[in-house]
Amino acid sequence: MNLLEHQGKQLLAQAGLRVPRGTVVTNPDAAERATAALGCRVALKSQVPSGKRGKAGGIRFAGSPDEARRAAGSLLGVTLGGTAVGKLLVEQCAEIRDEFYASILNDPRGKCPLVLFSTAGGMDIEENAGAIRRLAVDIRAGLTEAGARSLLDGLELPEPVAAQLVSALLAMYRLYAGIDAELVEINPLALTATGEVVALDSKITLDPGALGRHAELLAEHLTGEDGTGSDLERRGRALGLQYLELDGDIGVLANGAGLTMTTLDAVHHYGGRAANFLEIGGDAYTKAVPALGLVLGNPRVRSLVVNFCGAFARTDVMADGVLTAIEELEPTIPIFFCIHGTGEEKAIRLVRERLGVDPFDTMDEAVRAAIEAAATTGGAGR
Repeated sequence: MNLLEHQGKQLLAQAGLRVPRGTVVTNPDAAERATAALGCRVALKSQVPSGKRGKAGGIRFAGSPDEARRAAGSLLGVTLGGTAVGKLLVEQCAEIRDEFYASILNDPRGKCPLVLFSTAGGMDIEENAGAIRRLAVDIRAGLTEAGARSLLDGLELPEPVAAQLVSALLAMYRLYAGIDAELVEINPLALTATGEVVALDSKITLDPGALGRHAELLAEHLTGEDGTGSDLERRGRALGLQYLELDGDIGVLANGAGLTMTTLDAVHHYGGRAANFLEIGGDAYTKAVPALGLVLGNPRVRSLVVNFCGAFARTDVMADGVLTAIEELEPTIPIFFCIHGTGEEKAIRLVRERLGVDPFDTMDEAVRAAIEAAATTGGAGR
């Protein structure tokens, strides 16, 4: 799950890094007012979860409030990386002396956090991959000051700059560990003309399997600091459903937050990306039609896993609700069931009779089938 730039920068600032002054706006009038309040040349940056926004025309600069208004009008509503621009970050411009690259990510090969640093930051960092320094971190000890310093060895940086970079790397690691991130990246991490190291951009990706550990983060950032969230998230709240839109293509319907998180973990484990968090436990089965409508409302969804495990809740009642929703909405994507617990024999029979398919014996089988179907076209679903 990718945070937007302004959401990531708020977390970076809370962790102790310097970020430019800025305001999030949703219309040209607000962009004009924000520029006037900042009183300086500004960058208007499209808030979409995709990279290369500058090269794609998603960032404009303005030297006056009127110019900012016109720039905002040209950016809002356009599509970048498959996402319509609905928000802009109006941010003070910085006079840059040097650009660095810094990131901390999960290293699947080393099974540890990996810290990357380069003095060749900026939009073309991929072309300077050979200049990137790497440091594997023992998760038990974390990133130490000595470890951060080792990334700067031999670069002949002035001590005041080196000290700020070390502090920035340590703060990034604290944030990475504290929010169970998959990636915390700053590019560029800039040295300004005034000698300050400032995060001019941010990319933060959260581990979907750890979202249950961060209720405050979900409420404050993933639905937006103004409480709006995406259109689908707003619809979910209006319906009383716990729906969060993620960045994958595997839809998930499960009963209870724990089972839903377990299903998301399984999708991630087998190399897929979940498209949503949506639990349909308790009396939510009575809202199966709008719940399925939320999942199908995400155009990225290419397959669906329905995972029910009942103790007090009866799986046959939940299955009946979902089957009714499927019959009414007639989805064209393949659907894969796994059903266990109270009422499972009747629930499995209902799926067979009404859809003509058999649920899988295990969640892992259903998840793997959904991932395979999402990667192909026209796969037969269950």
